[in-house]
Formats: sequence, structure tokens, C-alpha cells
Amino acid sequence: MKKKNLFLLLFIITVIWTLFTSIMNAENNTVDNNRIIDLRILETTDIHAALVNYDYYQTKTDNTIGLVKTSGLIHHARSEAVNSLLFDVGDHLKGNPLGEYLVRIKGIQKGKTHPVYRAFNYLKYDAITIGNHELNYGLKFLKTVLKGPKMPVVNANVYSAIENKPYFKPYVILKRTMVDKQGANHDINIGVIGFMPPQIMKWDKANLDGKVIARPIVETAKEYVPIMKAEGADIIIALAHTGIDSEPYHPETENAVYYLSDIQDIDVILAGHSHSIFPGNNFKDLPHANINEGKIKGKPVVMAGAFGSRLGIIDLQLEVNAGKWKVIKSTSFTRPIADENGNPLVETDKKLFRLIKPEHQETVDFLKKLGI
Repeated sequence: MKKKNLFLLLFIITVIWTLFTSIMNAENNTVDNNRIIDLRILETTDIHAALVNYDYYQTKTDNTIGLVKTSGLIHHARSEAVNSLLFDVGDHLKGNPLGEYLVRIKGIQKGKTHPVYRAFNYLKYDAITIGNHELNYGLKFLKTVLKGPKMPVVNANVYSAIENKPYFKPYVILKRTMVDKQGANHDINIGVIGFMPPQIMKWDKANLDGKVIARPIVETAKEYVPIMKAEGADIIIALAHTGIDSEPYHPETENAVYYLSDIQDIDVILAGHSHSIFPGNNFKDLPHANINEGKIKGKPVVMAGAFGSRLGIIDLQLEVNAGKWKVIKSTSFTRPIADENGNPLVETDKKLFRLIKPEHQETVDFLKKLGI
């Protein structure tokens, strides 16, 4: 009888222990999963006023360019992700007859929003930076049109020559609520900082001399990134209107992405300026680059060509440990709006086209009057 009782007792203990272990493992797995967030970062860059899939020089449709096409990729990429952010990396105001017409002929009337920023507002960009070509029309014009975007505009390395302080807002910390793998919400602070080549002081000397100065990109980043972390940035994204080159760094380096990737607390780099595609075969021999994963020195980097021809995408996995978020996995890639033969791979965003059609049509009509 005693043996039967002992056996029964051991059986009950075994069952309880098994159940307890299963529950604890399930709870631990839930906690681990709750700490993982998938975040998709989207990039456009060097749009150069190519809002419409139209070649103004040849007066015909061109499905290899145009934000009205890139917009389709943006909508689709967002639909694939629970959490996403969209940024532009500059050189979006100048570069075709539409951009020139709006400055040289029509002008931007007080209270009116430039069609580029009207498009950005429609697409709900989270933040943007400006490129060197935004300065080509002068600081007065830029100051006027920058009243139009509803998202933060950042640049950290252009300083007022008179006051010796940032001419633009150097960075912003976006407060976003994101959903983890189990459906729980987390508040995350996304630091966003912008840069452009210091060569602006040579390229636009007439517009800028005595008004602003340009500081070196990497040195500026090293100054501001710790400040952003101290202000609570969980991750930091660099909107780097600068290209990718492994030539030895110096303060006047124009293409500084390779060396921005050395800065520990910069988690993501969205590149531009050089109209290249990263990851891509042009960078297969770049030291410390992983073309398959889209990384430079282990950091996720993307550059989406120019004129709206591609959308840059970086998929991140974020994990929290002791209250600190970090990137534990990333993949970078780009998607084109057309195939190699120029055939469209995405539909035109008709709603966006309607928003910007007036200025587009005015430009076409003006060129016809000139006999172009």
C-alpha cells in the first residue's frame, strides 16, 4: 500500500513539474517574442523634381522615372509591414524643366506649397533632409518653400556664418508607437539626422558666401550623435546626402557614407547624392561591404538611384534588453519602378498625379510655347 502511495505521489509530482516547466517556457518565449519588433525603413533620394513619369526634353512619357510611380512601390512596401517609416535624402527640388519653371517663371506664391512638398505631404514622409541642389536657387527661396512640408526637415552640418549655429534643424527625435510580434505596443524614439557635402561652399559660393558655412560630415556626426542618444534616441538613422567611397577620409570628403558607418551609435544610413544603387554590383569590390545583405562594415545602408527610379528598403529587427533597443538583424535592397527595357513594373498613383498635375501641365504648355 505504501509503495502504491509513493508511486502515485511521484507520478503527481512529475506531472506538476512537467506542466510548470511548460508554462515557464511558454512565458519565457512570449517575453522574448514581445521584445522583437520588425521595422521597415523606406527611402527616396535625388528625385530632382521628377514627380511625373514624363521626359520634358523629349516631350513623352518615361516610365523609368517619376515619383508618381515610386509612390506605388511605397504603398506596396508599407502594406507588407506592420511598422514602417519613410524618408527622403535630398536633391528633390531641382533637376528638370518643372523645377526650373517653378522658380524662374512662375515662382512660389505666398501660402502655396511647392508640388514636391505637396507630394511628400500626401505620402506622409516621416522626415526629410535637403541636398546640395536645394541651395542652387538661394537661401531665400529655400526658406520660403520649406514652409510647405509637414514633416521635419533636418541638416546638421550647414551652419550660420553669422551666429555659428545650425542653419537648419540638425536632428529630430521621432516618437513612434510600434507593434511587436505578439501584437503589443512599444514606444520607440527614432533619432534622425541629416548631412550634405561640404563642397556646397564651392558649388554655390555666390548664394552662400558670408551666409553659411559647411562643416565636415563625420566630425559633425560625432558631435551630434551622442547628444541624440543622451536625449533618448533608441536608434539613430542618418539621412546622408553623400555617396559611398572608401578613399581615405579627410574633412572635405564629399562621399562620406563609408566613414559614417564607423560611428557606433548610427544604426541605419540612407545614402544619396551620387545617383548610385546600393546594394549593387558597382560596390561588389568595396572593402567590408556585404552586397547580399546590404551592409557596410556591418551597418545597413541603402541608396535608391535617382529620379524616383527605385525605392530603397531596409528591413530591421529590433530587440530590447534592459530597456535599450538595438538592431539585431537587417537586410537592405531596392525595388525598381521599371524593368531593364523601360517597361513599367508598377501603376501610376493617379491621386498623386492629380495633386501635381497643374504645375506639370503648365510646364508642358510653357515648353510648347518655346517650341521645345
